[in-house]
Amino acid sequence: MNHRRTASRLVSRAATAAALATALGLGASAAATAAVPAVPPPAATAPAAGSGHDGGWHQDGLTLSAADNKKVDAFVARARRAERAISPQVRTAAVISHAALIGFDQRLKSPDSLKRKVATKLRENPGQTADQALGTVNDAVRFTLQWPAGRYSQGVTTASGLLAVWGNDSTRWSNTWNRPGYKGINAAWRAPRSGQLFEVQFHTPESKRAQLETHKLYEEQRLPGTSPERVRELQAQQDAIFAAVPVPPGAEQLTAPARRLPAPDPARRLPAPASAPGSVS
Repeated sequence: MNHRRTASRLVSRAATAAALATALGLGASAAATAAVPAVPPPAATAPAAGSGHDGGWHQDGLTLSAADNKKVDAFVARARRAERAISPQVRTAAVISHAALIGFDQRLKSPDSLKRKVATKLRENPGQTADQALGTVNDAVRFTLQWPAGRYSQGVTTASGLLAVWGNDSTRWSNTWNRPGYKGINAAWRAPRSGQLFEVQFHTPESKRAQLETHKLYEEQRLPGTSPERVRELQAQQDAIFAAVPVPPGAEQLTAPARRLPAPDPARRLPAPASAPGSVS
């Protein structure tokens, strides 16, 4: 792959999108909105099912205190606000790279799922605070882009390059195509204005199907009451399913785009709203 030529094409595409946004009076950061239909707001949902009368959260043997539960609710609200600026860019990257945008309606992680993740982290790491646990969560806002195997490597290069050109800082790049188990690329990004972390998974139809097939096995595996023997059994079942996924040409060599911007000033992060609106699951 000619990386210099690919980079030149990405800059050209980004410049075209920015020029279009400027011509419409939207500003460079709104280029994505000009390229695709407006993003509908996620539907509100009922309060988290695990909320207790004490203000805490309790589910599947996991618990959060009232104070920690409130912190997660505030985190959910900030993620919901930041998503409104992130989604148009991801949608535009999907259009330009000819990707299918899978599960867009689930782009916001549910409050219960986030609380389960934070409670698990606190249980596994005694002494860790809820704020520290939340600082490691990069999939409160998440997306999946999918291409056929023959177009996968070029698609990932184009989409990830565009996200970087638009100022999103690549904070994690997990390419597991060359390892046993899960197959795909899970990338985390930091939005330039809000500082919100978000995840983009890059899949083929086959790797996404395997992910969906193994999801219940993974959920059981991470429950606190699952025995070590059952954990190993569940892992072996997942590994067998992923082993049957074809590896797209060039996928094992895909790496993160170069960092474009320094980390944002924390003072520019979105403030927490007065109340935490609902989220989609």
